[in-house]
Amino acid sequence: MQNATLNRRTEQLAALGRLLDVLDRLRAECPWDRKQTLESLRHLTIEETYELSDAIIRNDLPDLKKELGDVMLHLLFYAKIASEQGAFDVADVLNAQCEKLIFRHPHIYGNVQAETEDEVKRNWEQLKLREKGNTSVLGGVPASLPALVKAMRIQEKARGAGFDWEQPEQVWQKVQEELAEFGEEFSHTPADAPADAARAERAAAEFGDLLFSLINFARHAGINPEEALERTNRKFIQRFQYLETQSARQGHQLSDLTLAQMDVYWEEAKRLAGQQSV
Repeated sequence: MQNATLNRRTEQLAALGRLLDVLDRLRAECPWDRKQTLESLRHLTIEETYELSDAIIRNDLPDLKKELGDVMLHLLFYAKIASEQGAFDVADVLNAQCEKLIFRHPHIYGNVQAETEDEVKRNWEQLKLREKGNTSVLGGVPASLPALVKAMRIQEKARGAGFDWEQPEQVWQKVQEELAEFGEEFSHTPADAPADAARAERAAAEFGDLLFSLINFARHAGINPEEALERTNRKFIQRFQYLETQSARQGHQLSDLTLAQMDVYWEEAKRLAGQQSV
């Protein structure tokens, strides 16, 4: 068993070396690869990361293997460009990552005690503060993160510092409070009232508070809100495309159908999806 593991590690290192060799040749001989810079690769890497995420959501392991390769190529490409600039190379990147992991896992590589996941996360955040010199626990949250993901990270980091609700019931109470405050912005406004920029701004602020509290509750309930919302997005797309397909088969344009007629197809899609999941 040990020999098999060692042999596989040798194969893994050889595969990494082969990819580095391929990248070196492409960088030297391919016009497109020669042209790339850190900046030009950035948006392509973002796209590849989303494709990787899609494969994970679909639980498509063959596609996941392909997308992991694409992302890995990009990571090595960045290191290659940096080495050309005399900044660092892939060995520097990997060694730095190893050192960081060892430093942030003193319960494995040192004598710190951490028996639970929460204790590990708390230690991790404290070590990051010391390591990066941040004056705030939230200083490490990237400003460019999508808002929903950023809210999750903010809440997780605050929890790591001990700032969190004690019981899920308290969070649900906060959701109800924020929902009431959001509804309050509309309950006293006549339907024919002219647009009011100040009222719209208040409503947007209250809606943001409501979303933040819902994300907080999802975290306490063990639900990843990003994944939950994505599942709902895919479910909506599937049902709406069924509506489009079936109405077209019967010679109808969606624009000619009433909402009640569309709802017939929608309910059919829901019923069929329920039968497939059984």
